[in-house]
Amino acid sequence: MSAPTGLADLSELHDDDKPHEECGVFGIWNAHDAGAMTALGLHALQHRGQEATGIVSFSADGPEARFHTHKGLGLVGDVFGDARIIGGLPGSAAVGHNRYATTGATVIRNVQPLYAEFEFGGLAVSHNGNLTNATSLRRALVRRGCIFQSTTDSEVFIHLIAISLYTSVTDRLTDALKQVVGAYSLVVLSQEALIGVRDPLGVRPLILGRIDPVREGGHSDTARPAWVLASETCALDIVGAEFVRDVEPGEIVIIDDDGVRSIRPFGDKPARFCVFEYIYFARPDSVLDGHGVYAARKRIGVELARESPVDADVVVPVPDSGVPSAMGYAIASGIPFELGIIRNHYVGRTFIEPTDQIRHLGVKLKHSANRAMIAGQRVILVDDSIVRGTTSRKIVEMVRAAGAAEVHMRISSPPTTHSCFYGIDTPERGKLLAANHDTAEMARLIGADSLAFISLDGLYRALGRPEGRDPERPFYCDACFTGEYPIGLADLNEDSRARPSLLSDAR
Repeated sequence: MSAPTGLADLSELHDDDKPHEECGVFGIWNAHDAGAMTALGLHALQHRGQEATGIVSFSADGPEARFHTHKGLGLVGDVFGDARIIGGLPGSAAVGHNRYATTGATVIRNVQPLYAEFEFGGLAVSHNGNLTNATSLRRALVRRGCIFQSTTDSEVFIHLIAISLYTSVTDRLTDALKQVVGAYSLVVLSQEALIGVRDPLGVRPLILGRIDPVREGGHSDTARPAWVLASETCALDIVGAEFVRDVEPGEIVIIDDDGVRSIRPFGDKPARFCVFEYIYFARPDSVLDGHGVYAARKRIGVELARESPVDADVVVPVPDSGVPSAMGYAIASGIPFELGIIRNHYVGRTFIEPTDQIRHLGVKLKHSANRAMIAGQRVILVDDSIVRGTTSRKIVEMVRAAGAAEVHMRISSPPTTHSCFYGIDTPERGKLLAANHDTAEMARLIGADSLAFISLDGLYRALGRPEGRDPERPFYCDACFTGEYPIGLADLNEDSRARPSLLSDAR
């Protein structure tokens, strides 16, 4: 079957045509070589943002306490690979950030952590997520005389803290948080404490870990433990930290020389953790909100096979995020699993100037068909999502060119019909394939013999909710599938008066 024409923006070379990761945050307190530890943590969180990275450390040694900063565009290994740079980040406390831009251009002034000097001393802020009232807040702050140095929404926190009339850092931060609306996890470093925050609904992840003091001669010394805050548990593993617990939705965790304490200034609200963390964003070896990501993805594949079986010869994942779900699909269906597509991990974002010919071949820079596993076979391709459909179509074309007799595509998420406004970079709704076509039309447009998505209830069942999705209490944020936005979209509602296509029927 030849691939059809008519798919919008097909010639555009887009990096995997996926929703893009939010950001990764990391913080550590009371650790030897905190700057180096933070670089390791950020390396483990590289999948959450590849555009830029930064670290701010704090050193109380010497004649005066000082903050030290280094930021750069690119990957963690490129920015912090020189030992001299790590040597310039001394101290026992540090915070770091990996950036994928959801607001603001990728320029050095937008790279986090954001750092500022206040009357109480220095403060560094790392932010994962997106504020949905940042534009209106920024406008009000500018009218008050605040001078912004970046175009990122995260700088709103800096100015709200600066103008707060409270005295302590924690009270100023709480005051700022009560004025913002959105999804966020923050790691904040002052000279007195490391602070972690999750938004009241807990949309974005944040976990707490501990590194016990070194034991000598079988006895513990008098040193205090080191504490770690990070987006995912995989960042704990690389620095030798033990998982303690998730930071709770709406919780502020304060870590200082007296230990760990927390406050909950927002009251109790039903949690709405981002369900896409399990489908795509988190690293497979992480544990989020009590669920192992790898096992969750396999269960999603099992449920997908139960809901959407097809007679075929081989199950092939679209690497890398499609692999666990494809394994689950193969187990449940009894159809053999094979690596029919091989991913090239060594292609950067700027590999070659994207001429028209290179745009046409773009997907082959990252994926190659394993012809021996595909030729003459009826193939089930398992992938995590379809956004605009451009890469899905190219993958199908590639598998057919390798000799597949049939190509059936199975997707381990429900159709992505709405944009995310909580820190995930997705296209406007008009560019989402599932927002404009039914499943049969989508199958025709990507050139597949058949196409099926896991149902919303099936996704919830795979994540341990046997009754499926309860519309009265959805449990997860699934707005990208349902359009039910659990956090107000103040800026977007204002902008949509001029540009209605941005919001469409978003609720």
